[in-house]
Amino acid sequence: MKRFNVTGNCSRQQHYMVNLEQRLAKIKKQVDAGEYFSINRARQYGKTTLLNALAEYLKQDYTVIQLDFQLLSHEDFSGEAAFSSAFSREVLTAVQEGEWIPEGVLQPLRAIAGGKEPSVRLAVLFGYLSQWCGQSKKPLVLMIDEADSTADNQVFLDFLAQLRGYFIHRQKRPTFHCVILAGVYDVRNLKQKLRPQADHRRNSPWNIASDFTVDMSFSAEDIGGMLADYEEEHHTGMNIGAMAEELYAYTAGYPFLVSRICQIIDERLMGSRDYPSGSAAWSRSGFLEAVKLLLAEKNTLFDSLISKLDDYPKLRDMLYALLFCGQSITYNLDDAIMDMASMFGFIKVQEGMAVVANRIFETRLYNWFLTESEVQGSDIYRAALQDKNQFVQDGRLNMELVLKKFTAHFHDLYGMKMEVFAEEDGRRYFLLYLRPIINGAGNYYIEARTRSMRRTDVIVDYHGEQFVIEMKVWRGEEYNKRGRQQLADYLEEYHLKKGYMLSFNFNKHKQTGVKKIHFGDKLLVEAVV
Repeated sequence: MKRFNVTGNCSRQQHYMVNLEQRLAKIKKQVDAGEYFSINRARQYGKTTLLNALAEYLKQDYTVIQLDFQLLSHEDFSGEAAFSSAFSREVLTAVQEGEWIPEGVLQPLRAIAGGKEPSVRLAVLFGYLSQWCGQSKKPLVLMIDEADSTADNQVFLDFLAQLRGYFIHRQKRPTFHCVILAGVYDVRNLKQKLRPQADHRRNSPWNIASDFTVDMSFSAEDIGGMLADYEEEHHTGMNIGAMAEELYAYTAGYPFLVSRICQIIDERLMGSRDYPSGSAAWSRSGFLEAVKLLLAEKNTLFDSLISKLDDYPKLRDMLYALLFCGQSITYNLDDAIMDMASMFGFIKVQEGMAVVANRIFETRLYNWFLTESEVQGSDIYRAALQDKNQFVQDGRLNMELVLKKFTAHFHDLYGMKMEVFAEEDGRRYFLLYLRPIINGAGNYYIEARTRSMRRTDVIVDYHGEQFVIEMKVWRGEEYNKRGRQQLADYLEEYHLKKGYMLSFNFNKHKQTGVKKIHFGDKLLVEAVV
């Protein structure tokens, strides 16, 4: 029986996975056109799985040489001879059984691979490769996975320069029909690391590469197809369409996140005390429980993301501005930090603006920012820890009481400091107060459609019950009335009768407190601090 896989390559025989046929057909068009290109995506985005599937897809028409530079050691990049030896060894290993290599090429490559040519240069190696390409019965396609594992090595750049030179002179010198590099960093970034001087930053030997525009994220339709495959074996009775939409809404189709949530439901929830059947586990309640478990775990993807925040303080500052300040940041590919955030998978482009890539990343980042030692040492966080046991009654969260207690604490702790209190601090302190209350039992996320300098909606899921809290800065009574209408409309979308408003009023003569307002058929609990 197949399973969901989040480590290494996926195969259709062993794992539940989306149908890659359309993507492979699009990539083959680039291969057929003889293009050289890079597949640069964030960690655990399905690059290796796609390359393996592509190699199989192309083998009838091409001789595919598929390499993984993770298999090369640091010593293999110590010089041209060492690299030529390691590269020849891997090429000979990668050539599929039955593929023909000219004898005049095979023997020299074996000699180089065996270390019998200790002073061989890249130019000599490429001479043999060119001879092979010229005599081969089928065009040669070279694929290199994890190409960025050599990010600090000059020999690799010299190797790229050889590829570039042969590509430019391909009418006179036979060469690979197509070359595909895969990794997180693109080659321009590798060049920046090696040669930080201004005159070298944009002088990449990979400037011959064509754009790779195939969308590798999973659509709701893709996810639905994978779930249908699962359902054929397990017969859980799940609503495949609804579950696919939930998975897409929270992950934006990030392959690892989609598969990991499904894996948690299948392997950890189904058959447990709270979710004894397949229909129970593959429900919205089971889905939210899986999201909660995912957000609480350590995994290689989250570890990689968080490590980047420590390594790049400017990246951290940009993400903080997006999350807490409600800033609208126009996406600019030429901005190095924004380019880095996109490359690492933190952000995506939506209507020309930079936004956090998905709800899972957003909540994980909020949690990270809110658990920094200086933040957790704040008075409002300690107040939440003292209060948290009183907010849950009979398994239900009393959100009205949460707002009342937060309003009281906020007024006592910061009421005299409001003149120097930044607007974004209010949102940060409410989330800081909320997090230990729902921690371990619920989830929260920020609704992207309403995040701005003036308004942010927090959606809280607690034991299957949803709460919508609109946080905003007080802009006068007329603005507040419009806010009520917006919240009422939003509650209608969520099929809820009760909503919550939290206004941060920076006026000296404000009236603080909590009151209830009947607005049409909705009950709004309004808190002003």
